[in-house]
Amino acid sequence: MISEHIIDELSKIVGRTNLLTSPEQIKDFSTDGTKLLFYPDVVVFPGSTEEVSKILTLANKEKIPVIPRGAGTGMSGGALAVKGGILLAMNRMNKILYIDKENMVCKVQPGVITEELQKEVKKQGLFYPPYPASAHLSTIGGNVAECAGGLRAVKYGVTRDYVMGLKIVLPTGEVLNTGTKAVKSVVGYDLTRLIVGSEGTLAVITEILLRLVPAPEFRKTMILFFKDVNSSIKTVIKILHSKIIPSILEFMDELCLDCIKEDLYIPASAKSMLIIELDGKKSSVIEDTESIKKICELESAIEVFIPEGKEEQKIWNIRNNLSPSMYKLKPNKVSEDIAVPISNIPKMVSYLKKLQKHYKLPIPVFGHAGDGNLHVNIMFDKTKREESEKVEELVSKILKKTVELEGTISGEHGIGITKAPYLRLEIPVHGIQLMKRIKKAFDPNNILNPGKIFS
Repeated sequence: MISEHIIDELSKIVGRTNLLTSPEQIKDFSTDGTKLLFYPDVVVFPGSTEEVSKILTLANKEKIPVIPRGAGTGMSGGALAVKGGILLAMNRMNKILYIDKENMVCKVQPGVITEELQKEVKKQGLFYPPYPASAHLSTIGGNVAECAGGLRAVKYGVTRDYVMGLKIVLPTGEVLNTGTKAVKSVVGYDLTRLIVGSEGTLAVITEILLRLVPAPEFRKTMILFFKDVNSSIKTVIKILHSKIIPSILEFMDELCLDCIKEDLYIPASAKSMLIIELDGKKSSVIEDTESIKKICELESAIEVFIPEGKEEQKIWNIRNNLSPSMYKLKPNKVSEDIAVPISNIPKMVSYLKKLQKHYKLPIPVFGHAGDGNLHVNIMFDKTKREESEKVEELVSKILKKTVELEGTISGEHGIGITKAPYLRLEIPVHGIQLMKRIKKAFDPNNILNPGKIFS
C-alpha cells in the first residue's frame, strides 16, 4: 500500500482531481485486453513531461512501482499493475503538437488516439500508415511502447519504421530527447529504436516525432475465397512475387468464416478467405486488381468479390470486429500473435487443426498473411475445468511449433506477462541476461513496469 504521505506528494504534482485512489475509481484501470485483473494503489494523470519527471523521481526515491498506460487495449498484460504501485495514465497528454507538411513529420503526445492522428494528417494530404485493429481506441504512446504492427505492415512496415525521435523520462527522473528530424542519423547507439517496443520497462514516453508519407491517391478492396488454406497462401506468395505489394493482405480460416457468415456472403465450399487492399495511383491500382484476378484464376479461387461504396467499409468493419465475433464459439479466449515465414503458414495452420481435433477446442486463425503474422485463438469455457486445463498446454505446444517453423512467439502484441514464461523458447539465456543488464542500466531500482517480459 502507498502511504498517505505519498498520495499527498502526488497530489501536489498533478492536482487532487488528477489522482484516483478508491477501488471504484481505479477499477477501469485494473485490466486490459487480456481481461486479467490487477489493481494499482493509485492512478495518476500527468499533464506534462515535467510532472512525469517529478512522479518518477519520487517513485524512484521511495522504490514504488510505476506502470505507464495508454488506452489499455494491449493483449499481453503490459499495462497491468502486477505489483501494485502508481499507474501512470497518459490520457491528458493527448495533443498533436504540430504537423510539418514540408518535412512530412509530426510531433504528438502519447495519449493521441491513432485513428485521430490519421484523420488529421490526411487533411494535409499526408498519411500515417500503421493500422492496428484497435486504431480507433489505441494511443500512439501505447503503439510505440509495444511496436504495434497491424494490417498495413506488409507494405508500409510497423510502428518503429515511423518513429524518428522521442522525448522520454528515465525511471530516475531525467528527461532525454532521442533522434532528430533529419532523415539520416548514426550518432551513437540508437536509443529511439531501443525504447520502441520496450513495453514501458525502460522509460516513459512523453513526446513522439513521427515520419509521415504522402497520402495514396486511390484504394481498392478485394475479397478472395478459396477451397483450402494452401490455395490461399499460394496465391499470397504469387501476388508478392508478381511485384504487387498490397497495403493490406489478410487471411481467415474456416472457423473465422463461420463467425462472420451472418454478416457476409460466404460461398458454401469456401474454407479460406483473403481480404486485400491495394493503394496508390489509380491507374496502378486498377492494373494490379486485374493482375490479381488472373492469379486467382490460375489458383482456382472459388470467387473474387470487389465491394463498392458502403459495402467496402462494411468489409473492414467485419475484419476489425473479427476477434470479438469469436465469442460465438466459446465464452472465453486466449489469443496468441505468432509469426512465421509466409511459406510456413499452411504448415502452421495444419498443425493447429490437428491440435484442435485432439483437444476438442475451437482454434480459429486469422491474420496478416502478407507478413506471416497469425492470430491464433484458443476458445474455451473457463467454467469447465477440463477445458481450462487444456489451454496452457495448447499455448506451449503452439509457441514451440512456431519457433520450430523459424518464427517468433510474438509478432506485435509483445511479451508482457502472458508470454514471459515462454521467452526462452526464442531467446537464449545469455540474450536474456543482456536484456536484463540493459534494464538495470535504465532502471537501477526496477520501479518501471516491474514483472514484465522477464518471468
